[in-house]
Amino acid sequence: MKVHFYATLRPIAGQKTVEFDLGEGVTVQELVDAVVTRFPPMREELLDEEGNLYPHVHVFVNGRDAPYLKDALATVITAKDKIDIFPAVAGG
Repeated sequence: MKVHFYATLRPIAGQKTVEFDLGEGVTVQELVDAVVTRFPPMREELLDEEGNLYPHVHVFVNGRDAPYLKDALATVITAKDKIDIFPAVAGG
């Protein structure tokens, strides 16, 4: 499964796209857990003290923000899905 990282997350991952071998039936939450396991500095960028995804972090599955999917972070994803992870983004 390919995961695309943006903005401040890209230097932590070391590249734009990272391959994760998670098998079938993985949920968005399990993917996020795999990301912070592989890249521990991302934990403070993505998760609060209780391990929940910050509301200002966006995990897109095929262009749709995960919290707005039918099953939210429990949504099952496949290797064919396009996954993009964005940190909080602000501009002026």
